[in-house]
Amino acid sequence: FPGMLSNPRLVSVQRTVNVVMKQNVSLSCHSESGSPPVRYTLFKRNQKVSTSNRPDLTPGLFNLTINSASDVGEYKCKAENNISSGGKYSNSLNFTLIEPVSKPVLSSPTAQAKKGQNMTLSCLSENGSLPITYIFFKGRRNISPPLKMRKREAAVIFLFINSSSDFGTYKCRAENNFRNNTKYSNSFNFTLAEERSRSQPLIISLVLILLLFVIALAIPFFIIPSYKASE
Repeated sequence: FPGMLSNPRLVSVQRTVNVVMKQNVSLSCHSESGSPPVRYTLFKRNQKVSTSNRPDLTPGLFNLTINSASDVGEYKCKAENNISSGGKYSNSLNFTLIEPVSKPVLSSPTAQAKKGQNMTLSCLSENGSLPITYIFFKGRRNISPPLKMRKREAAVIFLFINSSSDFGTYKCRAENNFRNNTKYSNSFNFTLAEERSRSQPLIISLVLILLLFVIALAIPFFIIPSYKASE
């Protein structure tokens, strides 16, 4: 029908759906064809948010502030004129609330290692929007590819302690879609575990045997005098 509105298109003026808390965002709702004037209505989960009346076919603009997690979710808009019965609805638009990563914690089940031993390192940021990408370093040299974690779980790498140079300082880095926010972990150092000498158990056994022998020799000197004293 002549003058009937086309389905409007709802877009973010910022050209991104990733938002942070307290951010101001603008939405544009636009029907490219149809007879003006046009009334645009913005909905969030089927609840009316705001209305914009346009005397021509220019877009209706809606300004929002992301104050809480409830402000993200599905948005739609409706375009109406004097001809379109019931109006025309747009596509859905969903904002994603992103949070900067917290300082990751680098850890291992044990800090003591021996040469020739396999070890593990774990890196985890407790807070931050997923996915989070981790990279491990030894000194300033990265020792792992970027590990993108889509769940709240630690990134883990396996190390082989082959020489004394493997006992250096390790760190990891965490980042997500939050711009200009990269966090480095604490430093972690492996220490060389002291290896017990093979003769050490034998020495301990000999000392215990000698101690028992001395005790056995000393018993008569304590028992016999006490026996005579009682007669």
